[in-house]
Order: sequence, then C-alpha cells, then structure tokens
Amino acid sequence: MLVNERLRPLIPTDLHDLSHHVLVWYEDAARDLPWRIGPAARRAGQRPDPYRIWLSEIMLQQTTIPHGTRYFLVFTQRWPTVADLAAASDEDVMAAWAGLGYYARARNLLKCARVVAERGGFPETSAELIKLPGIGPYTAGAIASIAFGEQAAAVDGNVERVMSRLLADGRDWAEVKARVRDVMPTLVPEDRPGEFAEAMMDLGATICTPKSPNCLICPVSKMCAARAEGDPARYPLKQKKAPKPKRRGAVLIAEADGNVAVVRRPEKGLLGGMLALPSTEWGEGAPDSEALLKQYGAKGAEKIGEVRHVFTHFELTLDVYRGGAVMGDGDWRLPADVDGLPSVFAKAFRLAHPLNAQKR
Repeated sequence: MLVNERLRPLIPTDLHDLSHHVLVWYEDAARDLPWRIGPAARRAGQRPDPYRIWLSEIMLQQTTIPHGTRYFLVFTQRWPTVADLAAASDEDVMAAWAGLGYYARARNLLKCARVVAERGGFPETSAELIKLPGIGPYTAGAIASIAFGEQAAAVDGNVERVMSRLLADGRDWAEVKARVRDVMPTLVPEDRPGEFAEAMMDLGATICTPKSPNCLICPVSKMCAARAEGDPARYPLKQKKAPKPKRRGAVLIAEADGNVAVVRRPEKGLLGGMLALPSTEWGEGAPDSEALLKQYGAKGAEKIGEVRHVFTHFELTLDVYRGGAVMGDGDWRLPADVDGLPSVFAKAFRLAHPLNAQKR
C-alpha cells in the first residue's frame, strides 16, 4: 500500500505495514452494509454515493448499525437524493428521525442537505466538508476518504480503541485520543484511503471489540503492543464515569372526543422542534402534575404508571397520567395519527395505547 513517504518517519516503526495487513483482511471480511461499496464492487468500477455515506455517518452517531440501518433504508427510499431530502418539510424529517435520538442532528441534517443542494453537490475535501452543518472532523474524514478518495483519516471510537491497543498507550484517555489523531493520518494509504477507513472501522467493530478482542484471528495481532503485554482488553484505560443525575417529570395523555393532545417543543433545547405529549418541566424535585392536569382540564386524570429514559447527561423518570380533557385550541390528533414522537414520549403513549404507538 502506498503510504505518504513524507509522513513515514512519524509512523511508529511497528505499524509501517498496518494498512497492508488490514486491507488484505478487509478483502474477505468487509461487512455488507447498504451504504457501502465493497472491495469487489470497487474493483468493478462502482463508486460510493457521498449522500449515502454522509447520511449513514450522521445516523450512526450514538447508535448501533442494526438500529441505524432501519432508519437509513426508510430515509433513502423516501428521499433517494440529497436534493429530495433538502426539499422535505422539517416536520416530515423530524418525524422520520424520531427514535434515533440527539435531535439536533436531525435539524443539522436538513440544514446540511439544503446547503449541499444549493451548491450542487458535496464538497470533495475534508477541509470543505467540515464547514457544513453537523459535520465534525471524523465525519469529514470519512466522507472525504470513502466517497472522494482523499488521503484523510477517519478516527471514530472503534479506531481509537484499536490504536490504543496497538500502541499499548496507558496514559489519560484524552492524551491517548490526541496521539491517535496525530498518528492516524500517517497510516492512511494513498491508493485506498476509503477502504482503509472502512477496514479499520470493521476491525474495531468485529474483532478488536471493547470487552473480548479476538486476537487469534486479528490481522494485526503480531504488531499489537497490548497483545504482547498479554492483556489487550485492559486498553483503553478510561476513567469511570460519574453516575448520571436523575430527574423527574410528569406527562399527560389528554383525550377529548377521541383525540389526543400533542405539543411542539421549542426549537432550541432538548428534543427541540419535536412533536411531544404535554409535560411538566424535568427537574430534581417532584413534578407539578396538578398544574399540568389543570391546564388541560383533566383534573380527574389518573396516574397509569411511569416510564424511564436515559439521555446523554441525565436519567429521566416520567409519571404518566391519562384522562379526559377539555379540547382547546392546541394540536389534537387521533391516536392512530400520533406519530413522530421521540422515544421517551412514545414509551408513555404505549402505556395507554399499546396498539397505536409504534415501537421505535
């Protein structure tokens, strides 16, 4: 594999042949993913679609491939091109995104699609891609290398874990990540940068896994310093996370004339712009459920249970109330039409309408 000779002196001696071994393994071991053009297809002349690469990378942040794939297939069937997505309404995209979490990504997804459609296509370098809404260093590197063949590094969590073991670097995790960011550009081959990025992702996802690395079939085990030490699973040495703070709230399933009250959350803030059920503020103390019930004329509402949901920075427990209400001027929908609810509200809705709420 052609590694930039100018960078070769910066490469740790034991890793000079890393890209060769990883790419030989990748030829047979590449995962079959709906957004990916595999090694055989690439040799036959097929090229990745930057729209599909970008969409998959945004969706797979903070979720698993099986979960994200379902959404990817729905999005690409409904909006096959970036121009189609750019023309979609905010409400339709936010509803289709519900259940993927991190809803700021969905808002940035639309912003980015509209910028790209306006300019006539994706820029082809990581330096330009990173200027687009919602695209950070990793995503820019992934799109640039996979879709456009730029010799750019794509450093995600899988790559950080693999490299921390290859280097057996036991320093503070922030320092290790900084070192990996410095080393990875020196390892990217000039002739197959995109496949190298995909191969490193696959290596971390299928062999060099967090808890049980399978060193016996790893293509780079002989150059792994952590394996030489005898305990590769101890890397990376991460500090234990502090317990997440706990918050409480109340949510109301207010029903009138066969309809259910829904609200649109403010554009800024958690779950911004998403369709939701009426709820109290989420805080440390007991929720003011009486004020919520009074607002909708649902004083006789009964608590039917509670739901728990884990966000990035806190754990939430919601008391779920259901009762008849006075239909006001707000947004009311039939139970079967209540769609696009974020997971936390979908959980609450399923308590009252298990057959109508779609699992996400």
